Amino acid sequence: MEIGLVGLLRVAWIAGILPLLVVSLPFPRLNRLHEVVMGFAKRGKIMQSSSYKFTVPQRFFTHFYALAVIWIGLLLAATWIYAYKMASMASEPFLSSIASHLAGGSHPFTLHRSRSTPLKHRYMVWKSVFLLLLMEIQVLRRLYENIYVFNYSPSARMHIFAYLTGLFFYTAAPLSLCSNFVVEVYEFSANQVSEFIVRGKDQMASSEFVFWEFVNPLMKLGWHHWIGAIIFFWGWIHQHQCHRILGSLRERREESHEYVVPHGDWFELVSCPHYLAEIVIYAGLVVASGGSDLTIWLLLGFVVVNLVFAAAETHRWYHSKFDNYPRERCAVIPFIY
Repeated sequence: MEIGLVGLLRVAWIAGILPLLVVSLPFPRLNRLHEVVMGFAKRGKIMQSSSYKFTVPQRFFTHFYALAVIWIGLLLAATWIYAYKMASMASEPFLSSIASHLAGGSHPFTLHRSRSTPLKHRYMVWKSVFLLLLMEIQVLRRLYENIYVFNYSPSARMHIFAYLTGLFFYTAAPLSLCSNFVVEVYEFSANQVSEFIVRGKDQMASSEFVFWEFVNPLMKLGWHHWIGAIIFFWGWIHQHQCHRILGSLRERREESHEYVVPHGDWFELVSCPHYLAEIVIYAGLVVASGGSDLTIWLLLGFVVVNLVFAAAETHRWYHSKFDNYPRERCAVIPFIY
């Protein structure tokens, strides 16, 4: 079942990547197919009113992040409790030394629970907790922005297919960050709930909760986890700043009823810096994961292909809308594309 879930996630990401790669090829015969796919991807200012059939309000973006906050929160809580109870480490050793252990060295870990659990397995479980924690931080900010920063126009729409894709993404992306253990976590959580129902709270096996042991493994992760976190927060901060700029432009447009060219932060480099920042964020997750999980690489590939595809259309819209649009700006990748 676990292998099936991992395989299913990988197939889903590949299925989302390949069509966009195909329609992006410079062949005239694919132009019609490109227009069809772009019709699904258009939203907001780049969607014409004649294309409003089968659309929903763009403010429904809030649904994505509300779902993600709840879903990731549940996964994070369950995985963290599982790691604490079944993959616990003693507080003395440094988890950063696991890398040398896996490379052939050794280090004497004192395991409070589940002594038979392999060291590598326990290390990977705590890594999944770390990745889910970063993802929860991301969607919490996006939910806040959609409620308090963005001011979607009542006329802003997106295709129903894009809406369903967003719901799928924020369901599958968190699973991809913990796909190797999610079945174990589910079975552990189900057993805990069943035991509680059958035996009651008073009959449950008591275990001492040590807060430092609950968080210490995250504080002592390997260097690549923290480099990944730095990359993640670099993109995270810039995306928030770019969203604030876009939010202020929407407020100004309500007064003047005119679009204006955005300036500031990464807008001086690319037309869609919030997309660039999203790519940086997920690249940070790949680095924080150690770069050995194909599922997370495919998740990044899906993000890159989708955002580059959407950014190209937004870039064309800016150039068609503004005669004085900065020619030095690229679409989404500075100095390249």
